[in-house]
Amino acid sequence: MTIKSRVLVVGGTGYLGKRLVRASLAQGHETYILHRPEIGVDIEKVQLLLELKQQGAQLVTGSFEDHRSLVEAVKLVDVVICAISGVHIRSHHILLQLKLVDAIKEAGNVKRFLPSEFGTDPARMENAMEPGRVTFDDKMVVRKAIEEARIPHTYVSANCFAGYFLGGLCQPGHILPSRDSVMLLGDGNQKAIYVDEDDIAMYTIRSIDDPRTLNKTVYIRPPQNILSQGEVVKIWEKLIGKELKKSSISAEDFLALMKGQDYAEQVGLVHYYHVCYEGCLANFEIGEGGVEACELYPDVNYTTVEQYMKRYIYFYL
Repeated sequence: MTIKSRVLVVGGTGYLGKRLVRASLAQGHETYILHRPEIGVDIEKVQLLLELKQQGAQLVTGSFEDHRSLVEAVKLVDVVICAISGVHIRSHHILLQLKLVDAIKEAGNVKRFLPSEFGTDPARMENAMEPGRVTFDDKMVVRKAIEEARIPHTYVSANCFAGYFLGGLCQPGHILPSRDSVMLLGDGNQKAIYVDEDDIAMYTIRSIDDPRTLNKTVYIRPPQNILSQGEVVKIWEKLIGKELKKSSISAEDFLALMKGQDYAEQVGLVHYYHVCYEGCLANFEIGEGGVEACELYPDVNYTTVEQYMKRYIYFYL
C-alpha cells in the first residue's frame, strides 16, 4: 500500500485553504494547519480551527515573521501547500511565500511544494495589462525562487473559481445571479473554465503524490465547464425558466470604466478583461510542461456548471 504524504496547509482557514484541509483529510493524509500564535479576537477563525481539528487536522503554530517556526513546521511534513490570498480585493500576500521557500530549502525534507496559484497560469500572462499583471508577476517571482532552490513542486492552474464567476453570471462585482438582467462582456462568446472550489481542492490533493505532476503545472479543465458567458447565462435562464434582459459593454468601454476604479478593483477588472474579452484561459494547448487534472483523475466526479448554479435558485425562494 502506498504511504500517504503528510501535508501542511498554509492559509488553512481561508476560502480555498479550508477546502484543501478537508480534501486532504478525506484522502487519508495526516494533515497540519499552520496558524499564527496571535489570533486575537477572530472568533470565526478560532471556531473553524476547532472544527477542522475535530475532523482530524493537527494545528501547528508558526508565522512568516518567525523563520525558525516555519522551518520546524515544514520539518513535520512531506508536502507543503500554500493557499494564502492573492486576490487584491481581499488581501495580497503572494511574496510572503519567499519566506516559506527559504524555510523549505533549509528544512531539506519536503518532497513537494504547491505555492499559492490556483487561478490563471502566470507563465502565460507575460503580456497582461497593468495593474492586474502584479498578481502574475509576483507568482513568477515565487516560481523563480522555488526553481532556483531546486524544490520539487507542482503548480495548479484552476482557472475561474465558480463562486466568484458563476454566482455573478461572470459580471465583475456580482456574486449572486440576477433573475432580471445581465450585462454581457463584449459579445459574451469567449470561452472560460469554471471549477467548483471543492473540486479544485480534491484535484490538488490527488496531485501531491503523483509522479506525473512532479515539477509540472496541473490545469483543471472539466470538459463540461468550458463555457462562454453567454452559455452560462443560458444555463441560468433554463434553471429559472425565464429569459434575462441583456445589455453589453464593449472592450473599450470596459477599460474606460476600469480606469475610474481604485487600485484593488482595477487589478480584479484586468483579470476579467483577459478572461472574458481575450479568452486567455481556453485559447491554448497545454503542451509538455503541463498535465490536465480531469484526464489524470477521471474517477473524480466533478461538479458541472449547471449543478453548481442550482444552489442559487434556493436563495430566491
